[in-house]
Amino acid sequence: MTEPLTVPAYELAQVNIARLRFPLDSPELKDFVDALDPVNAVADDAGGFVWRLQSDTGNATDVPVLGDDWLIINMSVWRDPDALTAFMYQGQHRELLARRREWFERMREAMAVLWWVPAGHRPTVAEAEERLLHLRAHGPTPYAFTLRTSFPAQGAEPMAPVNIPAGLGCSV
Repeated sequence: MTEPLTVPAYELAQVNIARLRFPLDSPELKDFVDALDPVNAVADDAGGFVWRLQSDTGNATDVPVLGDDWLIINMSVWRDPDALTAFMYQGQHRELLARRREWFERMREAMAVLWWVPAGHRPTVAEAEERLLHLRAHGPTPYAFTLRTSFPAQGAEPMAPVNIPAGLGCSV
């Protein structure tokens, strides 16, 4: 007899933002921009991939984040941290990670955050911004964490808004 498939109660949301060193349409960013569609296609087909933020362009480079026109956002939902890391550190995505300093400024504060969402939930940019600012203010917690310091999928329901100290947005 076949066991029924268990539907997970939670999925892993991730967001990472980056501050461009050059305009998206500049020659300096051509390799990055040209790689967006192929890398997104690999992500879409990756084991454990659930969803990614995209605008009508098919990516999210024109989605505003943290009130800074030089920031771009990547947000997605995965089955678990293993699925996310399997995608992140192999193939063309790994190659792009190795070149990130050519295209993006080095930032002092956290630019990526993970959090658990109820299965089927699709996070908003505002939710991602709040989680990132929470991580910057409090370090890794079950509410907002990193791959290096993660937490199990429990208590993933949104908390009441947290008072975020001034200056924890993106430095310019």
